[in-house]
Amino acid sequence: MCVLQDKAALSIQVNNACSFHCTREILARPKPSSVVKPKIGIKKDKRELKPPPVDKPYIPPPMVQVHANSTTKVIKIYNRMTVRQLAQQMGKKEELVQGLLIGQGEVINKVTDSVKIDAAELVAYDLDFNVKRLHFDTAKNEALGLPSSEQKLVPRPAVITVMGHVDHGKTSLLDALRNSSVAATEAGGITQHIGAFVVNMKSGASLTFLDTPGHAAFSAMRARGTAVTDIVVLVVAADDGVMPQTREALSHAQAAHVPMVVAINKCDKHDANPARVREQLAAEGVELEDMGGDVQVVEISATKSMGLEKLEESLLLLAEIMDLKADMSGDVHAVVVEARVDRGRGPLATAIVRNGVLAVGVNVVVGTEWGRVRNLTDAQNQPVKSAGPSMPVEIEGLKGLPQAGDDIIVVASEERARKLSEARKHRLEMQKMQKAMPKPVLQKKSKKELKKSKEEVSGEEGVESNEGEEAEANEEEEEKVELAIIVKADVQGTAEAVSEALKTLTSPQVSISIVHTGVGIVSLSDVDLAEACNACIVCFNTKNMPAPVEAACKRANVDVRHYRVIYHLLEDIGQLIVKKAPGMLEDQVAGKAQVLDLFEIKGKGSQNVGAVTIAGCRVLEGRMMRGCMANVLRSGEVIYEGKLISLKREKIDVDAVGHGNQCGMIIEDFRTFEVGDVIQCIESVRRKPKFVSSESGAVKIEC
Repeated sequence: MCVLQDKAALSIQVNNACSFHCTREILARPKPSSVVKPKIGIKKDKRELKPPPVDKPYIPPPMVQVHANSTTKVIKIYNRMTVRQLAQQMGKKEELVQGLLIGQGEVINKVTDSVKIDAAELVAYDLDFNVKRLHFDTAKNEALGLPSSEQKLVPRPAVITVMGHVDHGKTSLLDALRNSSVAATEAGGITQHIGAFVVNMKSGASLTFLDTPGHAAFSAMRARGTAVTDIVVLVVAADDGVMPQTREALSHAQAAHVPMVVAINKCDKHDANPARVREQLAAEGVELEDMGGDVQVVEISATKSMGLEKLEESLLLLAEIMDLKADMSGDVHAVVVEARVDRGRGPLATAIVRNGVLAVGVNVVVGTEWGRVRNLTDAQNQPVKSAGPSMPVEIEGLKGLPQAGDDIIVVASEERARKLSEARKHRLEMQKMQKAMPKPVLQKKSKKELKKSKEEVSGEEGVESNEGEEAEANEEEEEKVELAIIVKADVQGTAEAVSEALKTLTSPQVSISIVHTGVGIVSLSDVDLAEACNACIVCFNTKNMPAPVEAACKRANVDVRHYRVIYHLLEDIGQLIVKKAPGMLEDQVAGKAQVLDLFEIKGKGSQNVGAVTIAGCRVLEGRMMRGCMANVLRSGEVIYEGKLISLKREKIDVDAVGHGNQCGMIIEDFRTFEVGDVIQCIESVRRKPKFVSSESGAVKIEC
């Protein structure tokens, strides 16, 4: 009895000692009530052992259709709107909106308190809404402006955009107005950027001018010009008339509902015809003042300074009628015209102030970027402390490079600027992901269902026809080459314009892939990217590469091309596309011969095995080549197509026989020649595409 107690105590001690070294899974198992000793000498029947459970095969869940959220609502926000108005715009409860505003750091006591516009934007993003900011002009047009007692309205200079076809004298006109010579410094004599500057007129008034490029590649830059302008000056050459970019400028001005003044330039030339220009403009739907409309027409000569005073009077009169004013007490609103990266100063943005006063030291949000204004530079490259309405300035101090056309707003703190920038970036990424989402995918079918559907749809005849169609499609499918390009330019707007212009050169044989678009000089990361994807680097108006970058390009064998004129860039890349294009295989007639006599060579045996007929011919056109395909024509119709397997001249085998010579031919498996038959030699050649450029500057690849 004592021995049994000792054994039981020992087993408990062993179990307790083992439990300290067990895992949680072992400890979780139920312990047996008593220790059962196995019986010695009795073998357990193996058939009683059940096999371990087998895991069931994995069945994937059914695929769910996912649709892009294209129904995101856009709400309009403006300065000093109340919590109640914001909640009504979004259709949410006032308590919810008030709580979110308090979470953003706003002090809100009641729903009638005014809300800062940047806080309203952040709350809208949190509730999955897109926003449209209403600034002074827009709010006035939509009856959402502030009471007049809270506004400090002052007259402002007019912003005038000069538009027209390339080489019609836009920059020369501005040179004459401000007595400078910008056109002489432009590469190729044409404008390739948006230039913003202030011109002081002889009358003492000042006007802000925007000079837009006229080449077809810069369509987006012209559209941005009309977006920030008050008046459009349409320059038309008297010796050239209305051209494609003239019509495009007209459409931009009409879409923006901007008043227009037509300046007929180059009236001093002997072949000038202003009357024809008037007729062409009237045919385009322009209501000229001479014909009872309201569009003023001024005949000028920029190089001879003719008619400039009359043009100045027309612009000042139109600006006076428009009664342009700006709100100096409201929030600052400016628009980015151009953006570039300077090696020593970082990202720079050229902007025109629309409302308020932009000063040095304020925190700004520009599109998806933010920063603190470190310096402001005017059109004469002189530092200024502040910029008022209609004044173009260059802003320094941004954290990143903004996009041309972005709005500039001033916020209270650096934290709010960073938060708003991050929210906009996140919103932009979500929109890009929604656009990139594929079309809704139907539920996946099982292999059995697919097999049944194939058996039901396609019988034996259907399968044969499908195979024939696939073979024909493979034969007709053209070989395509991809040309990867990295675009580097001096400013953001030019980089976008060059990228869009290069995409138009895509052809059925060569596709253009813009791998990267950047601003500034070529860097080592650009070289690494070009080497990885076998791309060509196209630089437009950029400075020379540093020595280490140039050495890296040589080591990596990267093709870097520098241009200063858009014509040369498009023409050179077009020729590169033509060179890389594989071409299309085409059959063409290389030669033509007429049968003059026949020579029979008998074969062996009674069945005449191996007999051939030699056609004695004279070459009428081109040349006949051995090994090519040949067509036998009789009475103008093709009666046989075969291979020209033998070609002899004076009993000597030759590869080709030229025009006017006589020869003997044997065509594979054909003997029924007749005197007078015509034999055509068919040659397969690769036809390369052609680079075509029009007078208007438009380019394309013709296959």
